[in-house]
Amino acid sequence: MKQQHVKLFSIVMLVTLALTMMLSACAAPVAAPAAAPAAEEDAATEPAAAEGEAAAPAAAGDFKPVWYAPAPHPYFEEVRAGIEAFEAETGLTVEKQIGPDWNQDSQNQRMEALAAQGYNAFSVYPADAVGSNGLFEQLTPNGIHIINFGTSTAQPTTASFAVATDVKAAAMRAAEELIAAMGGKGNVINVLEVLEDPNTALRKQGIEEVVANYPDVTIIQEVAGIKSVEEAVQKVGDALSANIDKVDGIIATGYTPSVAIAQVLGEYKDKGGERTIHAVGIDTDEVVMQAIKDGVMDGTIVQNPYGHGYLSMLLLQYLSEGYKPKADAYFVDAGFAFATQDNLETYNEDVLAVTEQIKAELLDKYLEK
Repeated sequence: MKQQHVKLFSIVMLVTLALTMMLSACAAPVAAPAAAPAAEEDAATEPAAAEGEAAAPAAAGDFKPVWYAPAPHPYFEEVRAGIEAFEAETGLTVEKQIGPDWNQDSQNQRMEALAAQGYNAFSVYPADAVGSNGLFEQLTPNGIHIINFGTSTAQPTTASFAVATDVKAAAMRAAEELIAAMGGKGNVINVLEVLEDPNTALRKQGIEEVVANYPDVTIIQEVAGIKSVEEAVQKVGDALSANIDKVDGIIATGYTPSVAIAQVLGEYKDKGGERTIHAVGIDTDEVVMQAIKDGVMDGTIVQNPYGHGYLSMLLLQYLSEGYKPKADAYFVDAGFAFATQDNLETYNEDVLAVTEQIKAELLDKYLEK
């Protein structure tokens, strides 16, 4: 993707762009990696203002926050829960928008329109790790604070923080758990998700680094480019069928392929499949958690999407109050856990405890006046 770098633009140009983009956002097609139709309907793009009503720029000291995700996806619905908890606790209102696709140009247009309406604090999942920086460099000189949630833009960046899972570490943990379940040897199918996602390359790298440490473990097929559960089921099913006589383990580092693995392996076992195939996924969809309970999957990485939302918004509030990031305090690791049959009842409490701990540390560890 190519990023348009624009250093200066006038308020008149921005208001014109805001009116144009509000009209187009209402009719924008939704094409994105979502897990279920119901989730997609709930996540439809929400206009920042009624048609034809561009808000005035925020006055000095006003806090007008936005939570922005590039496209519908089950992960973002879990992040939204953290945003809503922040609203409930503070009494503040957050503009919540989900764009139509993973294209950086779409994100640019919508965020520029929001800035023209006076929104001055953004919690953002960047559509492109490099391309988003051009947009951020355009907005932050105008007094707008930006925090990445869920992933990070490439360094250096004018975003103040990234609140996210250490995705490479999480993928490496998942790979280690899978290989341990396999007894330290065997053949693995590696299922990735959206290749445009800034996190995918890190997850792929982490898995390959772990596998390289085990001479008796081989990745026999990589599956990628998955944007829906239906597509994931088809691709995972095809990969499993093509390797059924030699596959020993399957790993997913994305939400939709994890659901697909649970479904495909469950059907395989229901039909009398005799080969032992270990599986590790990510996130906590009900299908995945049931598969773990039933012994179809070995475990899943539990991220902290609630914390990604809540903590990013709390940091934006502090920044609006005059706090500044401490040197070298850019990345806020929101933590993760590994859920198995042994801790299905307690893993969520563990992750929420991490959020509370980080919340208590923000002013001392990450911010200063």
